[in-house]
Amino acid sequence: MAGPLSSLTVVEFAGIGPGPYACMMFADAGARVIRIDRPPVGNGVADGLFRNDGFVDRGRQSVAFDLKQPAGVQAALRLIEHADVLVEGFRPGVTERLGLGPEVCLALNPRLVYARMTGWGQQGPYANMAGHDINYIGLSGALYAMGPEDRPPLPPLNLVGDYGGGGMLLAFGALAAIVAAKATGRGQVIDAAMTDGAALLMAPLYGMAAKGYWRDQRGTNFLDGAAHFYGTYECADGKFVAVGAIEPQFYRSLLDICGINDPAFNDQWHTQAWPALRDKLAAVFRSKTRAEWAARFDGTDACVTPVLSMGEAPHHPHNLARATFAMTAAGAQPAPAPRFGATGSSLPAPAPSAGRDTRAILREVGYESGAIEDMLRSGAASQSADGT
Repeated sequence: MAGPLSSLTVVEFAGIGPGPYACMMFADAGARVIRIDRPPVGNGVADGLFRNDGFVDRGRQSVAFDLKQPAGVQAALRLIEHADVLVEGFRPGVTERLGLGPEVCLALNPRLVYARMTGWGQQGPYANMAGHDINYIGLSGALYAMGPEDRPPLPPLNLVGDYGGGGMLLAFGALAAIVAAKATGRGQVIDAAMTDGAALLMAPLYGMAAKGYWRDQRGTNFLDGAAHFYGTYECADGKFVAVGAIEPQFYRSLLDICGINDPAFNDQWHTQAWPALRDKLAAVFRSKTRAEWAARFDGTDACVTPVLSMGEAPHHPHNLARATFAMTAAGAQPAPAPRFGATGSSLPAPAPSAGRDTRAILREVGYESGAIEDMLRSGAASQSADGT
Protein backbone atom coordinates (compact mmCIF):
# COMPACT_ATOMS: atom_id res chain seq x y z
CA MET A 1 0.00 0.00 0.00
CA ALA A 2 1.41 3.41 -0.98
CA GLY A 3 2.12 5.85 1.82
CA PRO A 4 0.28 9.18 2.13
CA LEU A 5 3.19 11.13 0.59
CA SER A 6 3.66 8.83 -2.41
CA SER A 7 2.90 11.71 -4.81
CA LEU A 8 5.83 13.81 -3.54
CA THR A 9 9.41 13.96 -4.79
CA VAL A 10 11.99 15.30 -2.36
CA VAL A 11 15.56 16.23 -3.30
CA GLU A 12 17.93 16.16 -0.34
CA PHE A 13 21.43 17.57 -0.15
CA ALA A 14 23.31 15.01 1.94
CA GLY A 15 24.17 16.05 5.47
CA ILE A 16 23.94 14.87 9.07
CA GLY A 17 21.40 15.32 11.84
CA PRO A 18 18.04 17.00 11.36
CA GLY A 19 17.87 17.26 7.55
CA PRO A 20 18.31 13.52 7.02
CA TYR A 21 15.86 12.87 9.87
CA ALA A 22 13.18 14.97 8.15
CA CYS A 23 13.85 13.14 4.89
CA MET A 24 13.55 9.78 6.69
CA MET A 25 10.08 10.89 7.77
CA PHE A 26 9.22 11.79 4.18
CA ALA A 27 10.52 8.44 2.90
CA ASP A 28 8.74 6.51 5.67
CA ALA A 29 5.47 8.14 4.59
CA GLY A 30 6.00 7.09 0.98
CA ALA A 31 7.70 10.09 -0.64
CA ARG A 32 10.37 9.53 -3.25
CA VAL A 33 13.56 10.95 -1.75
CA ILE A 34 16.59 11.49 -4.00
CA ARG A 35 19.72 12.31 -2.03
CA ILE A 36 22.53 14.26 -3.67
CA ASP A 37 25.70 12.86 -2.13
CA ARG A 38 29.24 14.07 -2.41
CA PRO A 39 31.54 11.71 -4.32
CA PRO A 40 33.12 9.43 -1.65
CA VAL A 41 36.60 10.45 -0.48
CA GLY A 42 37.30 8.14 2.49
CA ASN A 43 38.27 9.74 5.80
CA GLY A 44 38.68 6.84 8.22
CA VAL A 45 36.69 6.98 11.45
CA ALA A 46 35.02 10.31 10.67
CA ASP A 47 33.89 9.01 7.29
CA GLY A 48 32.35 5.96 8.96
CA LEU A 49 30.55 8.05 11.57
CA PHE A 50 29.13 10.64 9.20
CA ARG A 51 28.54 8.49 6.12
CA ASN A 52 24.89 8.57 5.08
CA ASP A 53 24.23 4.86 5.46
CA GLY A 54 22.45 4.51 8.80
CA PHE A 55 18.85 3.70 9.68
CA VAL A 56 17.93 7.38 9.32
CA ASP A 57 19.05 7.22 5.66
CA ARG A 58 16.64 4.46 4.66
CA GLY A 59 14.29 4.74 1.73
CA ARG A 60 16.47 6.94 -0.47
CA GLN A 61 17.82 6.92 -3.96
CA SER A 62 21.31 8.35 -4.24
CA VAL A 63 23.16 10.32 -6.87
CA ALA A 64 26.70 11.63 -6.34
CA PHE A 65 27.56 15.02 -7.88
CA ASP A 66 30.56 17.29 -7.42
CA LEU A 67 28.80 20.60 -6.82
CA LYS A 68 32.04 22.50 -7.32
CA GLN A 69 31.87 21.62 -10.99
CA PRO A 70 29.34 23.39 -13.25
CA ALA A 71 28.21 20.07 -14.72
CA GLY A 72 27.41 18.79 -11.21
CA VAL A 73 25.40 21.92 -10.42
CA GLN A 74 23.47 21.64 -13.68
CA ALA A 75 22.63 18.01 -12.92
CA ALA A 76 21.36 19.00 -9.48
CA LEU A 77 19.17 21.69 -11.06
CA ARG A 78 17.67 19.10 -13.41
CA LEU A 79 16.53 17.11 -10.37
CA ILE A 80 15.27 20.19 -8.54
CA GLU A 81 13.22 21.24 -11.57
CA HIS A 82 11.03 18.16 -11.09
CA ALA A 83 10.92 18.13 -7.26
CA ASP A 84 8.22 19.18 -4.83
CA VAL A 85 10.63 19.79 -1.94
CA LEU A 86 14.33 20.60 -1.67
CA VAL A 87 16.03 20.02 1.70
CA GLU A 88 19.39 21.63 2.44
CA GLY A 89 21.31 21.98 5.70
CA PHE A 90 24.31 24.12 4.77
CA ARG A 91 25.32 27.32 6.52
CA PRO A 92 23.50 30.41 5.23
CA GLY A 93 24.76 31.52 1.81
CA VAL A 94 26.42 28.25 0.78
CA THR A 95 23.82 27.15 -1.77
CA GLU A 96 23.72 30.68 -3.17
CA ARG A 97 27.48 30.54 -3.78
CA LEU A 98 27.07 27.16 -5.47
CA GLY A 99 24.42 28.55 -7.82
CA LEU A 100 21.70 26.51 -6.13
CA GLY A 101 20.08 29.16 -3.95
CA PRO A 102 16.35 29.81 -3.58
CA GLU A 103 16.23 32.53 -6.24
CA VAL A 104 17.68 30.23 -8.88
CA CYS A 105 15.66 27.17 -7.88
CA LEU A 106 12.31 28.94 -7.52
CA ALA A 107 12.78 30.64 -10.88
CA LEU A 108 13.28 27.17 -12.38
CA ASN A 109 10.49 25.53 -10.38
CA PRO A 110 8.02 28.11 -8.99
CA ARG A 111 6.04 25.55 -6.96
CA LEU A 112 9.15 24.28 -5.15
CA VAL A 113 9.26 24.22 -1.34
CA TYR A 114 12.85 25.18 -0.51
CA ALA A 115 13.39 23.84 3.03
CA ARG A 116 16.46 25.17 4.84
CA MET A 117 17.67 23.52 8.05
CA THR A 118 20.18 25.33 10.25
CA GLY A 119 21.01 25.64 13.92
CA TRP A 120 20.78 29.40 14.31
CA GLY A 121 18.56 30.35 11.35
CA GLN A 122 19.20 32.28 8.15
CA GLN A 123 19.83 35.57 9.95
CA GLY A 124 20.80 36.85 13.39
CA PRO A 125 24.15 37.46 15.12
CA TYR A 126 24.93 33.72 15.31
CA ALA A 127 23.69 32.78 11.83
CA ASN A 128 27.13 32.01 10.38
CA MET A 129 28.63 30.52 13.54
CA ALA A 130 29.23 26.78 13.95
CA GLY A 131 27.23 24.89 16.53
CA HIS A 132 25.62 21.61 17.51
CA ASP A 133 22.45 20.48 19.26
CA ILE A 134 23.81 21.28 22.71
CA ASN A 135 24.53 24.89 21.69
CA TYR A 136 21.11 25.46 20.14
CA ILE A 137 19.15 24.08 23.07
CA GLY A 138 21.41 26.02 25.42
CA LEU A 139 20.24 29.27 23.84
CA SER A 140 16.55 28.32 24.00
CA GLY A 141 16.27 27.78 27.76
CA ALA A 142 15.76 24.04 27.31
CA LEU A 143 19.19 22.79 28.38
CA TYR A 144 19.27 24.91 31.53
CA ALA A 145 16.09 23.20 32.74
CA MET A 146 17.46 19.63 32.52
CA GLY A 147 19.34 17.76 35.21
CA PRO A 148 19.70 17.76 39.00
CA GLU A 149 19.74 21.02 40.93
CA ASP A 150 23.27 20.50 42.26
CA ARG A 151 24.93 19.48 38.99
CA PRO A 152 25.50 21.09 35.56
CA PRO A 153 22.70 20.89 33.00
CA LEU A 154 22.45 17.41 31.49
CA PRO A 155 22.34 17.06 27.67
CA PRO A 156 19.27 15.04 26.58
CA LEU A 157 21.31 13.23 23.92
CA ASN A 158 20.69 15.27 20.73
CA LEU A 159 16.95 14.67 20.64
CA VAL A 160 15.66 18.15 21.47
CA GLY A 161 17.63 20.26 18.99
CA ASP A 162 18.49 17.95 16.10
CA TYR A 163 15.36 15.87 15.88
CA GLY A 164 12.39 17.30 17.80
CA GLY A 165 13.27 20.97 17.34
CA GLY A 166 15.00 20.40 14.01
CA GLY A 167 13.99 17.52 11.76
CA MET A 168 10.36 17.35 12.84
CA LEU A 169 10.04 21.14 12.65
CA LEU A 170 11.43 21.09 9.12
CA ALA A 171 9.10 18.28 8.04
CA PHE A 172 6.08 20.12 9.45
CA GLY A 173 7.11 23.38 7.79
CA ALA A 174 7.67 21.70 4.44
CA LEU A 175 4.29 19.94 4.54
CA ALA A 176 2.55 23.18 5.48
CA ALA A 177 4.20 24.92 2.53
CA ILE A 178 3.22 22.04 0.22
CA VAL A 179 -0.42 22.56 1.17
CA ALA A 180 -0.07 26.26 0.36
CA ALA A 181 1.71 25.51 -2.93
CA LYS A 182 -1.09 23.19 -4.03
CA ALA A 183 -3.59 25.98 -3.40
CA THR A 184 -1.58 28.83 -4.95
CA GLY A 185 0.86 27.18 -7.35
CA ARG A 186 3.67 29.03 -5.61
CA GLY A 187 6.38 27.53 -3.44
CA GLN A 188 8.38 29.32 -0.77
CA VAL A 189 11.47 29.18 1.41
CA ILE A 190 11.25 27.50 4.82
CA ASP A 191 13.70 28.83 7.43
CA ALA A 192 13.80 26.08 10.08
CA ALA A 193 16.24 26.77 12.93
CA MET A 194 16.94 24.36 15.75
CA THR A 195 17.14 27.25 18.22
CA ASP A 196 13.60 28.26 17.25
CA GLY A 197 12.38 24.66 17.36
CA ALA A 198 13.89 23.94 20.78
CA ALA A 199 12.28 27.13 22.11
CA LEU A 200 8.96 26.07 20.60
CA LEU A 201 9.18 22.71 22.39
CA MET A 202 9.51 24.69 25.63
CA ALA A 203 6.21 26.56 25.10
CA PRO A 204 4.28 24.54 27.74
CA LEU A 205 6.99 25.15 30.35
CA TYR A 206 7.21 28.86 29.56
CA GLY A 207 3.43 28.86 29.91
CA MET A 208 3.56 27.19 33.32
CA ALA A 209 6.24 29.67 34.42
CA ALA A 210 4.03 32.57 33.37
CA LYS A 211 1.26 31.22 35.61
CA GLY A 212 3.61 30.64 38.54
CA TYR A 213 3.71 26.86 38.31
CA TRP A 214 7.32 26.50 37.16
CA ARG A 215 10.48 27.78 38.81
CA ASP A 216 13.41 28.89 36.64
CA GLN A 217 15.69 26.72 38.74
CA ARG A 218 16.75 23.28 37.59
CA GLY A 219 15.74 20.29 39.70
CA THR A 220 12.99 22.01 41.69
CA ASN A 221 9.90 21.29 39.56
CA PHE A 222 7.50 18.40 39.21
CA LEU A 223 8.68 17.34 35.74
CA ASP A 224 12.43 17.78 36.17
CA GLY A 225 13.11 15.06 38.74
CA ALA A 226 12.46 16.98 41.94
CA ALA A 227 9.06 15.45 42.70
CA HIS A 228 9.04 12.00 44.28
CA PHE A 229 6.12 10.98 42.05
CA TYR A 230 7.89 11.81 38.77
CA GLY A 231 11.31 10.33 38.21
CA THR A 232 13.34 7.16 38.05
CA TYR A 233 14.22 4.74 40.83
CA GLU A 234 16.84 2.04 41.14
CA CYS A 235 15.65 -1.48 41.93
CA ALA A 236 17.29 -4.34 43.84
CA ASP A 237 19.04 -5.62 40.70
CA GLY A 238 20.52 -2.25 39.70
CA LYS A 239 17.90 -1.70 36.99
CA PHE A 240 15.40 1.15 37.00
CA VAL A 241 11.71 1.97 36.86
CA ALA A 242 10.07 5.18 35.65
CA VAL A 243 7.39 6.74 37.85
CA GLY A 244 4.94 9.33 36.47
CA ALA A 245 2.06 9.33 38.94
CA ILE A 246 1.03 12.98 38.59
CA GLU A 247 -2.79 12.89 38.86
CA PRO A 248 -4.15 12.17 42.36
CA GLN A 249 -5.84 8.91 41.41
CA PHE A 250 -2.63 7.62 39.81
CA TYR A 251 -0.62 8.75 42.84
CA ARG A 252 -3.00 6.86 45.12
CA SER A 253 -2.53 3.74 43.02
CA LEU A 254 1.25 4.12 43.27
CA LEU A 255 1.12 4.28 47.05
CA ASP A 256 -1.29 1.35 47.32
CA ILE A 257 0.76 -0.98 45.13
CA CYS A 258 3.96 0.01 46.92
CA GLY A 259 2.24 -0.71 50.26
CA ILE A 260 2.91 2.80 51.56
CA ASN A 261 0.79 3.92 54.53
CA ASP A 262 3.09 6.72 55.74
CA PRO A 263 0.92 9.86 56.26
CA ALA A 264 3.85 12.00 55.09
CA PHE A 265 2.93 10.96 51.54
CA ASN A 266 -0.63 12.29 51.82
CA ASP A 267 0.22 15.86 50.73
CA GLN A 268 1.51 15.10 47.24
CA TRP A 269 2.28 18.73 46.33
CA HIS A 270 4.10 19.80 49.49
CA THR A 271 7.29 20.66 47.64
CA GLN A 272 9.45 21.07 50.73
CA ALA A 273 8.76 17.43 51.59
CA TRP A 274 9.72 16.09 48.15
CA PRO A 275 13.38 15.29 48.94
CA ALA A 276 12.49 13.24 52.02
CA LEU A 277 9.64 11.47 50.25
CA ARG A 278 11.91 10.66 47.32
CA ASP A 279 14.39 9.03 49.71
CA LYS A 280 11.62 6.98 51.31
CA LEU A 281 10.22 5.87 47.96
CA ALA A 282 13.72 5.02 46.76
CA ALA A 283 14.11 2.61 49.69
CA VAL A 284 10.84 0.92 48.73
CA PHE A 285 11.87 0.40 45.12
CA ARG A 286 15.28 -0.97 46.17
CA SER A 287 13.46 -3.79 47.96
CA LYS A 288 12.51 -5.64 44.75
CA THR A 289 13.92 -6.27 41.28
CA ARG A 290 12.73 -4.40 38.25
CA ALA A 291 10.96 -7.50 36.97
CA GLU A 292 9.11 -7.89 40.28
CA TRP A 293 7.96 -4.27 40.19
CA ALA A 294 6.96 -4.57 36.53
CA ALA A 295 4.80 -7.57 37.36
CA ARG A 296 3.09 -5.64 40.14
CA PHE A 297 2.44 -2.50 38.11
CA ASP A 298 1.62 -3.96 34.68
CA GLY A 299 -2.01 -3.25 33.76
CA THR A 300 -2.49 -0.66 36.50
CA ASP A 301 -2.94 3.11 36.37
CA ALA A 302 -0.05 3.87 38.70
CA CYS A 303 2.10 5.03 35.75
CA VAL A 304 5.11 2.89 36.66
CA THR A 305 7.02 1.11 33.92
CA PRO A 306 10.47 -0.41 33.46
CA VAL A 307 13.30 1.72 32.09
CA LEU A 308 14.56 -0.35 29.18
CA SER A 309 17.94 -0.23 27.50
CA MET A 310 18.22 0.09 23.72
CA GLY A 311 18.95 -3.61 23.63
CA GLU A 312 15.86 -4.48 25.66
CA ALA A 313 13.27 -2.10 24.18
CA PRO A 314 12.71 -3.93 20.86
CA HIS A 315 11.79 -7.12 22.74
CA HIS A 316 9.26 -5.72 25.21
CA PRO A 317 5.81 -7.33 24.70
CA HIS A 318 4.07 -4.01 24.03
CA ASN A 319 6.63 -2.97 21.43
CA LEU A 320 6.44 -6.42 19.85
CA ALA A 321 2.65 -6.29 19.69
CA ARG A 322 2.73 -2.92 17.92
CA ALA A 323 5.79 -3.73 15.79
CA THR A 324 7.34 -0.53 17.14
CA PHE A 325 10.72 -1.82 16.01
CA ALA A 326 11.55 -3.58 12.77
CA MET A 327 13.87 -6.56 13.16
CA THR A 328 16.28 -6.50 10.23
CA ALA A 329 19.56 -8.15 9.32
CA ALA A 330 21.31 -4.92 10.31
CA GLY A 331 19.64 -4.90 13.73
CA ALA A 332 16.47 -3.58 15.35
CA GLN A 333 15.43 -0.18 14.04
CA PRO A 334 12.48 2.05 14.91
CA ALA A 335 9.60 1.44 12.51
CA PRO A 336 7.87 4.27 10.63
CA ALA A 337 5.41 6.32 12.69
CA PRO A 338 2.67 7.44 12.98
CA ARG A 339 0.35 4.73 11.64
CA PHE A 340 -1.97 5.62 8.76
CA GLY A 341 -5.33 3.87 8.59
CA ALA A 342 -6.08 4.32 4.90
CA THR A 343 -2.64 4.85 3.37
CA GLY A 344 -0.38 2.49 5.23
CA SER A 345 3.39 2.64 5.22
CA SER A 346 6.06 0.01 5.59
CA LEU A 347 9.77 -0.01 6.40
CA PRO A 348 11.60 1.48 3.41
CA ALA A 349 14.60 -0.17 1.79
CA PRO A 350 17.99 0.19 3.51
CA ALA A 351 20.14 3.26 2.88
CA PRO A 352 21.81 3.29 -0.54
CA SER A 353 25.52 3.65 -1.16
CA ALA A 354 26.56 7.11 -2.30
CA GLY A 355 25.90 7.38 -6.02
CA ARG A 356 24.12 4.06 -6.41
CA ASP A 357 21.41 5.56 -8.67
CA THR A 358 23.44 8.21 -10.49
CA ARG A 359 23.20 6.75 -13.98
CA ALA A 360 19.54 5.75 -13.70
CA ILE A 361 18.37 9.14 -12.42
CA LEU A 362 20.46 11.12 -14.90
CA ARG A 363 18.82 9.10 -17.67
CA GLU A 364 15.43 9.79 -16.12
CA VAL A 365 15.94 13.58 -16.22
CA GLY A 366 17.01 13.55 -19.84
CA TYR A 367 20.76 12.97 -20.00
CA GLU A 368 22.02 10.94 -22.95
CA SER A 369 24.38 8.04 -22.32
CA GLY A 370 27.36 9.89 -23.75
CA ALA A 371 26.79 12.91 -21.54
CA ILE A 372 26.47 10.68 -18.48
CA GLU A 373 29.76 8.94 -19.21
CA ASP A 374 31.45 12.31 -19.74
CA MET A 375 30.27 13.43 -16.28
CA LEU A 376 31.53 10.23 -14.70
CA ARG A 377 34.92 10.53 -16.39
CA SER A 378 35.32 14.18 -15.34
CA GLY A 379 34.32 13.49 -11.74
CA ALA A 380 31.30 15.79 -11.94
CA ALA A 381 29.26 12.69 -11.09
CA SER A 382 30.09 9.39 -9.43
CA GLN A 383 28.51 5.95 -9.61
CA SER A 384 28.97 3.41 -6.84
CA ALA A 385 30.02 -0.16 -7.68
CA ASP A 386 26.61 -1.59 -6.77
CA GLY A 387 24.70 0.83 -9.04
CA THR A 388 23.30 0.31 -12.50
